[in-house]
Amino acid sequence: MSEGINTVGNSGGGLVRSITWKQGTLIVLGIPVLILPSLFDVSGILWAFSIVAWTVSVIQGFIQNIAFGELITTFPDAEGIPSATKRVLTTPGTSKYHYRKFIAAFGAWGYWFAWTPAPAIFSILMADYLSTYFSFFAEINFTILSVVIGITVIGGFLLLNMRGLSGGAKAGLILAILSIVPMSVILAVTFFTGDFHFSNISNGWLSPQWSWGPMDMVMLFGCLGLMQWSACAWEGVVIYGPEYKNPGSDVPKSLLACGFICLILYFFMSTSVFGSLGVDGVEEAGIATLVPIAVMVFGDMGASVAVLLLVAGMLLIIQTGFLGGSRSLYSLARAGNMPKFFTKTTKNGAPIWCLLFAFFVNIALIFVGTPVAIIAGSGMGYCLGIATALAAYYITKTNPKFKDLPRGWYAPRGWKYVALVMIVIQLFILFPCLGYWNYTVYGLLPLLLGLFILMIYIPVWFIVQWHEGKNNPEKASDQSVNDVPE
Repeated sequence: MSEGINTVGNSGGGLVRSITWKQGTLIVLGIPVLILPSLFDVSGILWAFSIVAWTVSVIQGFIQNIAFGELITTFPDAEGIPSATKRVLTTPGTSKYHYRKFIAAFGAWGYWFAWTPAPAIFSILMADYLSTYFSFFAEINFTILSVVIGITVIGGFLLLNMRGLSGGAKAGLILAILSIVPMSVILAVTFFTGDFHFSNISNGWLSPQWSWGPMDMVMLFGCLGLMQWSACAWEGVVIYGPEYKNPGSDVPKSLLACGFICLILYFFMSTSVFGSLGVDGVEEAGIATLVPIAVMVFGDMGASVAVLLLVAGMLLIIQTGFLGGSRSLYSLARAGNMPKFFTKTTKNGAPIWCLLFAFFVNIALIFVGTPVAIIAGSGMGYCLGIATALAAYYITKTNPKFKDLPRGWYAPRGWKYVALVMIVIQLFILFPCLGYWNYTVYGLLPLLLGLFILMIYIPVWFIVQWHEGKNNPEKASDQSVNDVPE
């Protein structure tokens, strides 16, 4: 068994195999909540056709995550897909400045930034919801309210997750009951109260100005690039590969469970929202799409109930993003692409410095004040991270060094070609179209901010490599003996 993985105890030396596939599923169960604010982001472009687009985006998640399920069970002690990608692209004896090591590290950085800002984004949204619907919070300066919420909520999850992933799974179960179930009930009731009308969908299927021309297609793929940030994000269950008790069976079970939950809920939620509100109603509701539906079902008190439920859902997303970001950073450090002190763990297997770093980064991001300015970089980072990981999967299926390695789970025959197509889509369609979408809808600043956060890692990576080489000249090349299982 590789260094850093323990099956029973820990003395600050690595992650602990402590969770089952059910617990892994609970940790990322908050993903479907992301659709509620995101529905508004794309409805102005796609109208009710968003229902199809959301469903397609989740199916895209299945295509990608099937590959990741095999990749992570090929390297069961890898800390998620960034770590597995590094093991494929960086072989023993590779120079520390080798382009393949940089590609693996840059993809992992993009993946890290895709996960990490979720707590900041939803702390700001939480402040927006509370200040909008409760007068007490409206009297507080919005920035101060956002920061106080961030420190309280993210700090609470920091303390909770110092105990390891099992505590996070229990919190996920509680928050899921408080958010996913009530929201599903509210949306389901509309089908029986007469508030749901298929005419709202058919009459608002697509804008009269939509022509399926080149620029319409660019905006469609830009929307899909934004959608995948939430609709495909259930691949996060593989981040906890070294912490599953039996990764060979736990990883695919958790992936499939999360996938089917997302497929059902994303179709169901988008259909209910557009069928109940119509395009105009969604636009009027803004990001609070659940509120007017709750009012339809429960009356004026429904708005307050909906806000509280959304806050519970945001807590679940903050938990998911906080864990995902910290584990991604831990993986970067273990691979020698961030300072080594980030590999320090507590006796319960929690990456202590990664959790603290994620806390402070998110508190700083709250001062940006605009969630979409943060999401812009996250979405583009997700494209880069997913494309790099799919490339690693393709290599494991074609390179003689890897293709005969035992897997805990196998994707369908020929899936490597499917992965190759998805690499092209991620890099040459979704990434540029999402950048154009951000510029068109929100202006130049969010696009530049996202690109800056991604590009800042380039000098950081070279500094880390130089520092490691200076202090450890005998490790001038990557000599990891654990890159390829025996």
